This record gives sequence, C-alpha cells and structure tokens, in this order.
Amino acid sequence: MQFGKTILAVLAAGILATTAHAQQQGVTANEILLGEVEPLTGPPALLGIAYNVGTKIAIAEANAAGGVNGRKLRLIVEDDGYVPTRTIQSVRKLISVDKVFALTSLSGSGQGLAALPIVSAAGIPTMASIAPVTGLYEPPQKNVFVLGQSYEEGIYQLARYLATKYPGKKWGILTQDDDYGVALRTGFARARKEMSLNVVSEGEYKKGQQDFSSEMLRVRAAGAEVFIAGGVLSENVAMVKELEKLNSKPVVGMFWPGRVAATLKLMGPASEGIYAVDYVDPDRSASVIAFNERAKSLVSENEVKAMNRYTLAGYASTKLLIEAMRRCGAALTWACTIAEVEKTKGFDSGVMGPISFGPGARFSSQQVRIMKADFASLSYKPVD
Repeated sequence: MQFGKTILAVLAAGILATTAHAQQQGVTANEILLGEVEPLTGPPALLGIAYNVGTKIAIAEANAAGGVNGRKLRLIVEDDGYVPTRTIQSVRKLISVDKVFALTSLSGSGQGLAALPIVSAAGIPTMASIAPVTGLYEPPQKNVFVLGQSYEEGIYQLARYLATKYPGKKWGILTQDDDYGVALRTGFARARKEMSLNVVSEGEYKKGQQDFSSEMLRVRAAGAEVFIAGGVLSENVAMVKELEKLNSKPVVGMFWPGRVAATLKLMGPASEGIYAVDYVDPDRSASVIAFNERAKSLVSENEVKAMNRYTLAGYASTKLLIEAMRRCGAALTWACTIAEVEKTKGFDSGVMGPISFGPGARFSSQQVRIMKADFASLSYKPVD
C-alpha cells in the first residue's frame, strides 16, 4: 500500500510539473524567450528600429550580469511594417509558434489596438510602450502595461505651454485620420476650451500622405501664428518644408514621434525653434549622454547610429520587465511577472522620471516636459 502511494505521489508530481511547464512557455533551464513587434521597414522604421535597439541594450545589460536568475534572455523580433494586419499575424506567431514568455512591444497605436484582444485573451505579460494610446490601458487589461504618457495629455500640455508663451495668437492644427489623430485632437480640444484658443485652421490628412501644399496654403491664408504639426515623422517634415517654401513662419509645435534628430536634419534650418513635448530625458542631458556611451559596448555601431528617443522608451520598458522577472526567482511564471510589474513603485530606469504601476493601474503616466529644437546640434533642449 505504501509503495502504491509513493507511485501515485510521483505521478502527481510529474503531472504538476508538466502543467507548470505548460504555463511557463518560453522558459527553459538556461533561457527566457522574449518577443517584439514593431515597424522595421518604411518611414516608421525610424521609431521601430530605435525602440528595438533600446530593448537589445536592456537585454545585453541583463545577460552581461548573468541573466535573470541564471537564465539568459533571447529576443525574437517581427517586422509589421506599421500595418495592423501584419501586427496581428506577428503577435499570433510569437505567442503560438515561437511560444515566447513575454512581449516587449506591440508596435504603433493602431497596430497595438488591433493586437490587444489577442494578447489579452492569451494572458501573456506584455509591455506596450512604443505608442501609449489610451485604448491600450482603458479599460485596464490584467497583463498589458503601458509605459509613457497619453497622446491626449501630451498635446494638451504642449498647447497650454504655447498658449501661455504666445497669448492671443491665431492657431492652426493638422492631424492624421486615425487613432493617433483622434488622440491628438482630443487633447488639443481640451486646451482649446480651457485657454480659449482662436483656431482659424484645422483639418485632417490621409495616412501616408506626402504632399501638404494645399493644407499649408490654407494655414497661411488663415493667418495662423501658432501651428500644431500633428504628423508622425515624414509628415511633419513635409509640413514644415512647405511652410518654409511659402515663407510662412508660425510658431510650430509637434509631438514626440517627431522629436528625433533625423527630422531636424531633414527639415534643415526651418526646424530651428520648433517646440516638442516628451517624457524621456532630453538629448543632451547627462543621463542620455551616459546611456549613449554605455550602449557603444552593448550593440553594434549601426545600431548606435539608429538610436533616438524611442531607444530610451524601449530600454526603460524592457528593463522594468526584466527586473519584475528577476524578482520572481527561479519559478518564473506569467502570473508572478504580471504581479511584480504591477507592484512597481518609483522604478528608476535612468532615462526618464520614476515609473509606477499598481492594482488596476496599467499606465505609468510619466511627467512630460516641453523642449525646443536646436538645429545646430540636431537636438531638443528643455525650455526654461
């Protein structure tokens, strides 16, 4: 009888071990597999590649320090080309085929929203920090964490600053005809109402549009003295260059997707003095200079050249995820990792303000600051 009980105990232990292993996909005795989706081709690749470099730096640092409780981290990256249908395909592949343990990115705003039902249903720990759009965290999903600040709050703070800095001016705004544009218009509407802004020109453009001659002609004809360029990257460049061609010189404000050296370089001298809003540390801050130096020994020369503000976002988000996994010890599970990310209070990534989450709080709501473009150094500096 005792022998029979022993056999049953062994079998039960084996079943439990098998069940536990099934709940810990992407984890072996020596490795933890992570997955990431972002645009690595097309114009948005400027942000996707940079974010990916940040993820790689966080992983390289962790692996150099011995990994996560003895397990080394490995990353599988999927290119969605900034197309939601490809994002969905990529996420399904990473979860069901590659069987990664966690996701470190869900690509852009529309792309992340398209993939959200899949990751929510799967229950896999997910950091969605390229595009902190409200729909990713309201209502909160148990396993999805968004690091950053909302588009609505960011553009609201930028508009408030410009309205205070340049009172009584005529305003113009042009935004994209998608979820990104909706978020910007919502935040701007709040500032418009509170600050009684005199908006003389407003409109939307088609995603992927390249020619903004007619839109900027309307902005000039309306006499706009402050203009919000609500594009992503290349669109903002095209708007500013068109204004320059028309010899129209409104005060220009744009959002953080365009706050990269490449856009300043493409805009040329016309970029001087453009305002932007962001939640990661400024380009020439001591923290970013130190981070950039550290990166040189962790990623390739070409990857260092591709770095921009999205690198900081990717690094901070992945570093936080790695720390949460480390706190779980050897018994690494989805449930433990999600619980540990939720417990995050005042986490210092070194490249932005303190990061916090909490019960029912899946959005870190980072503090933003206003910055101003300096064409000579191809960087943005905080305003006084």
